[in-house]
Amino acid sequence: MTKLTMFSRRGFLAAATAVAVSTAAFGAFDAKAQEVNDIHFIVPGGAGGGWDSTARGTGEALTKSGLVGTASYENMSGGGGGKAIAYMIEAADRLDNTLMVNSTPIIIRSLTGVFPQSFRDLTPIAGVVAEYAAFGVPADSPYKSFTDVIEAIKADPSSVKFGGGSVRGGMDHIVAAYAVQQGGGDAKQVKYIPYDAGGKAIAGLLSGETEVISTGLGELLELHKAGQIRILAVTSTDRIEAAPDVPSLGELGINAEFVNWRGYFGSPALSAEKADEYAKILKDVQATEEWEVVRKRNGWEKFYKPRAEFSAFMENQEKTVGDLMRELGFLK
Repeated sequence: MTKLTMFSRRGFLAAATAVAVSTAAFGAFDAKAQEVNDIHFIVPGGAGGGWDSTARGTGEALTKSGLVGTASYENMSGGGGGKAIAYMIEAADRLDNTLMVNSTPIIIRSLTGVFPQSFRDLTPIAGVVAEYAAFGVPADSPYKSFTDVIEAIKADPSSVKFGGGSVRGGMDHIVAAYAVQQGGGDAKQVKYIPYDAGGKAIAGLLSGETEVISTGLGELLELHKAGQIRILAVTSTDRIEAAPDVPSLGELGINAEFVNWRGYFGSPALSAEKADEYAKILKDVQATEEWEVVRKRNGWEKFYKPRAEFSAFMENQEKTVGDLMRELGFLK
């Protein structure tokens, strides 16, 4: 069985080490570094999801650190993210100050034909954060462990509905199906309800439309701390710093590690000079205190891949994820 990591654990640690070395080598952010006057962030989904929190968190750190003058945001839902991608292409000549956030779903949804474009139709800028997925239930749920969920599915697949902020066959669905499969259940029997972004998926969980949510850890952390949602498991091998009280799938005996990246793209008409400038400030911000506040608040892992490295990474991921999706029955 292929391991469902969006980059290997060894590669992840290497990336984290590279960030640390880079920070040590260049020191704290130099206040004289070139600033960008303004950035407009396009979010391909609704408010409250991982894309939304990543764009707004990035903008917060960039403006508070002085790397960018102002940041604005535009939620552009539709077509599983395809509407925003199409806009970036069609309006390319007018989007010199615009970056679109995206993540692993741009690979998955391109493979499944949700939209006809791929990351190759845009200008990759940089990968900036990584995040483990998590499975959560309402505070009063009878499920006390993720293994309870798997046993319930084995007994009666219709008794458990997963919700997530992506389409059927999308990332949240694949992660849930993979974890259930690795826990001894049937991936194809996982019942999944799609929502437009994580915020609506959380609302569906709390209203009783679904029993379990599959989403990014950062989207559940504050609700978990507030006692509204219990996170049953994180898709890591070991417990992680951001959620020390939450079991990992690894310690439950489920070998289904998953880490999702998030990064930024410019329009296909963006000049190489401007793209390099954006990549630089996204690197510089990671050495600031403002970024650390945002990163820790959201439970993000350290991750940075500049333009060429980011593109090569996605090329490799496309093959790895495609092979895995065929194995799970999501692609023919």
